Amino acid sequence: MDSSRRRVGVLTMAVSAVLVLTVGAGGTWAKHKPIVHRVSASTLAGTWSGHYSGGYSGTFVLHWTQSGAKLTGTIKLSSPSGTFSVNGTVKGTAIKFGAVGVGATYTGSVSGKTMSGTYQASPAGGSWGAIKTS
Repeated sequence: MDSSRRRVGVLTMAVSAVLVLTVGAGGTWAKHKPIVHRVSASTLAGTWSGHYSGGYSGTFVLHWTQSGAKLTGTIKLSSPSGTFSVNGTVKGTAIKFGAVGVGATYTGSVSGKTMSGTYQASPAGGSWGAIKTS
């Protein structure tokens, strides 16, 4: 047998083995869907307590209301001190929001009753984290 026929024979056997393994596993594998962790629509509504460090350091209390992917509420910062309006969005586990009047924008992720990420502000940003308290 010449070398090109031998290669075709080996390739045919390899493809057959893959098909057998794929079809053979299909009895149970095809019935299972991938696990996707999602944040439920009402998960973010409520009060969150957190901290931030970097360009500014301090604590905050965030009060959210939620309508679908839209977030609105207030954030009380320790530095710069004050309570500010906040608006944002959540998509899956990704969260983005901004504090009106402060000029800070926050991005991060949510997992259950915790969320964390980074923030951008002038002159420098940093990191933040929070836990849901109610």
